[in-house]
Amino acid sequence: MPALSLVALVSLVSTVFAKQLDGHPPQQQHRHWAPICSGNPTNQIRGCDRYGCGNFGADRQSGKGKHIHVGVDVICQDGATVYAPFSGQLSGPIRFFHNGNAIDDGVQIRGSDYCVKLVCIHPIRYHGHIHRGQQLGRMLPMQRVFPGIISHIHVENCDHSDPTHLLTPDVPPLPQQNSGHWAAVCAGNPTNEIRGCDKYGCGYYGAPRRNGKGKHGAVDVICADGATVYAPFSGQLSGPIKFFHNGNAIDDGVQIRGSGFCVKLLCIHPIRYSGAISKGQVLGRMLPMQRVFPGITSHIHIENCDHSDPTSNLERGKGQRE
Repeated sequence: MPALSLVALVSLVSTVFAKQLDGHPPQQQHRHWAPICSGNPTNQIRGCDRYGCGNFGADRQSGKGKHIHVGVDVICQDGATVYAPFSGQLSGPIRFFHNGNAIDDGVQIRGSDYCVKLVCIHPIRYHGHIHRGQQLGRMLPMQRVFPGIISHIHVENCDHSDPTHLLTPDVPPLPQQNSGHWAAVCAGNPTNEIRGCDKYGCGYYGAPRRNGKGKHGAVDVICADGATVYAPFSGQLSGPIKFFHNGNAIDDGVQIRGSGFCVKLLCIHPIRYSGAISKGQVLGRMLPMQRVFPGITSHIHIENCDHSDPTSNLERGKGQRE
């Protein structure tokens, strides 16, 4: 076989490298992790059930006292296929319960930028290299151990930082003019249903307020405590926004200003208070409203910056085929 020229050799190596790069791009090409569980393409986070809530920082009770959740629970059905969120080296096994129950298994992935533990799964192997999106293993039978829980993968950064923003899959910005209505704001409420009336008042725009405090200058969108909250449109974040100014458990929120819209979302804890966000991306989580107002219909207070009525934007084209 004749020898390759230097130029031809360099060209060949470059072509091969480019193909490898396309197949296994470096972490910095991905701002967010890949979907982790089949059937959950957006890495939706577990809300609250009788065992607790799945968001980072949620209260935890144990025999040793009160703690907070240092991971995020990504919804995953028992037996579902689990995928690697990024490329890296595997190590394990990871034991969480240390009691040999049916879900006491997991693995760690350490990549060039990230290190994470995925628990309550059985990996196909505990060592070696894995690429982003490759099959990692399967979800273990969580219902056998915790009947009625929302089955999930416990996802924990090795440094115990919050992985929520990394779990949000990339969503391309959507031009506001392409949709006259906002995206669903709260997981579990795809139509942005508005709170009706309860012992604390009503959630529609213009509803009277007790004690002669005027009318409601916002809309209350129903949202269960601990549920994932999404950006209604693309824009720039700013905050924090305080409504009660008393430091209670729901006194947090954020503003989004986009092309044509500006809105404040209150009684939520955002994943961050600044930077750009795209329509439909995870914005944060609903705060524990029942702790402050027991028996109320838990909701996100959504207020246009100019105090106009946001109802028509929240209706998402009811009665129309979308």
